[in-house]
Amino acid sequence: MTISNYTVTGMTCGHCAASVREEISEIDGVTDVQVDVKTGAVAVSSESELDADAVATAVSEAGYQLVR
Repeated sequence: MTISNYTVTGMTCGHCAASVREEISEIDGVTDVQVDVKTGAVAVSSESELDADAVATAVSEAGYQLVR
């Protein structure tokens, strides 16, 4: 099990968090996604190391931006 931490900008509410959680959850191997709207922190649990570009794409599809 691997936990990766990211920062996402543009989230303002629970719906924002749900959108980010849903998109990241669709990445193969992801087992859990925790989102803190106030700080923009996103913790992703996965079976193995995730590709940062895949996470960035998922966040973008949700309508937000991954801070790199």
